[in-house]
Amino acid sequence: MTPPPPESAALPAEAVPPPRLVAVPRGSFWRKLFAFSGPGYLVAVGYMDPGNWATGLAGGADYGYRLLCVILLANLAAMFLQSLAAKLGIVSGLDLAQACRRAYGPHTSFVLWILCEIAIIACDLAELLGAAIALNLLFGLPIAWGVALIGLEVLFLLGLTRQNVRPLEAFIVCLMLVIGVCFAVELALARPAIGDVLRGLVPSADIVRDPAMLYVAIGILGATIMPHNLYLHSALVKSRAYERTPQGMRQALHYSRIDVVTALTLAIFVNGAILILAASTFHGRGLGEVGIEDAYQLLAPALGTGAASTLFAVALLASGQNSSITGTLAGQIVLEGFTDLRIAPWMRQLASRLLAMIPAILAVVIWGEGSVTSLLIFSQVVLSLQLPFAVYPLVRLTGDRAWMGSFANGRIAAIVAWGLTAALIGLNGYLLVSFML
Repeated sequence: MTPPPPESAALPAEAVPPPRLVAVPRGSFWRKLFAFSGPGYLVAVGYMDPGNWATGLAGGADYGYRLLCVILLANLAAMFLQSLAAKLGIVSGLDLAQACRRAYGPHTSFVLWILCEIAIIACDLAELLGAAIALNLLFGLPIAWGVALIGLEVLFLLGLTRQNVRPLEAFIVCLMLVIGVCFAVELALARPAIGDVLRGLVPSADIVRDPAMLYVAIGILGATIMPHNLYLHSALVKSRAYERTPQGMRQALHYSRIDVVTALTLAIFVNGAILILAASTFHGRGLGEVGIEDAYQLLAPALGTGAASTLFAVALLASGQNSSITGTLAGQIVLEGFTDLRIAPWMRQLASRLLAMIPAILAVVIWGEGSVTSLLIFSQVVLSLQLPFAVYPLVRLTGDRAWMGSFANGRIAAIVAWGLTAALIGLNGYLLVSFML
């Protein structure tokens, strides 16, 4: 592994922070927290994207509350890994893609880049399809046209906020609140049994023994701990004007952890609410294999009000819109970090968008609109299979004193980090072996 340059050396051109940094005021805890809040919410939208909807609905409808523990554990793991990603960006001044390109040889970096692009395409496919399904349910727009519309509209929004990240963060938070309110109302209408919910939080060996349940569980894992979100967060934390001193970096790390925990706690609520809604509404009635379109049709008669279906579609549209924005940002960051391409920002965003739009439209045209839910779940399993290739470099770099100095992972953090890495590799390997046999 190649060590980074000494602290006194200038960062490479691609690592220089953007010109419009968010100022960190001197003063109270709350003013500083407000200044640092934002990156965690941009990352959190990926944890409640349409891929989470597909896996949550499938898990709840087919297996009741038993996979609720997977959502909880996956989100706790995501909090820890996102904190490591933030630490890498704050301390080294490099995002994960830039750090990988500097730490590993060109061949390894190229492989990591291709694998990350596959993950981004798989994730963006789910995000675009989810938003397009919502447009189809609400307005009858064909799904292929919806994919194109959402993709172009995301580029327009990113163009408006290119010079200032704060309006984009505010827009993301507003859509997250829409999703949260919609599901709060849905759960109030569904009235799930609290005892069943609590029992679902206890892990069960059946999850590993049943290959079909394990497939959905792995999909939940991939939909929650998204590999490209680690690259995204390590870049977003550099948008704050913190002091490049040990004390300034400690302060930035402190507030970024609060930002991550707060944002991902909301993601846990939304993810859990999707599965709980499916378990209480569909599983108890013997309705298995429920897709997103099926859920939209069944919610109104099951809960006794047409508003249930409308709220479901509105939340899905907000979810797909939100996650498409952050997916495009992640694609841009990965492309820049691994390749050091010197092209205009709008061209990078267009390239990242087309890499996702074209496969999504082709998938709908080739397999038809009826296969969308299966494609969504499969895309999340692909994400899970890519996870070790993002988590391993992150854990390795944040534990290396040549890179992190005194901020390198301590003994307990290292044990947890390597334990998570081993668990991800083991679960994905077990899934592959199970299906091959």
